Amino acid sequence: MNAQWQSYGIVALHTLIIYIYLIVLVRVFGRRQLGQLTIIDLLVIILLGSTVETAMINGNTAIRAGLISATTLMLANFLISKLFARFKGLRHITGSEPALLIHDGKFIQENLKRSGLTEADLMEALRGRECADLQTVRSAVLEVDGTVNIIRK
Repeated sequence: MNAQWQSYGIVALHTLIIYIYLIVLVRVFGRRQLGQLTIIDLLVIILLGSTVETAMINGNTAIRAGLISATTLMLANFLISKLFARFKGLRHITGSEPALLIHDGKFIQENLKRSGLTEADLMEALRGRECADLQTVRSAVLEVDGTVNIIRK
């Protein structure tokens, strides 16, 4: 019985390591928000889940291993969310802060790049807000939830 619990501890540890690794990986490869997921982004997320599943459960297909892995993910997510809420300085780790994308009618290339967006993506968002002329935009901000808010001149 002791060896079985040790195996479940390894499942929890692997799950936690992979969770933290994926946070870093997503941060490195851009910060597209949920509101801006393409079909390819969604496919990558689904495939990532499938890809890391066996490593998280340490090859153990017992229902307990899956439950422990799921519980570890939810607990880690809960704790990290609480940490970010309490220590606002940590938010930059996951890009969980608004980003200024346009200022006085000009794109801010560094923030576009950091957000994983192109000028075309942003122009599409502007047109969706009935704003086709860049020169009429004082600022455009990518919010944490993936929406783009526009302040006109």
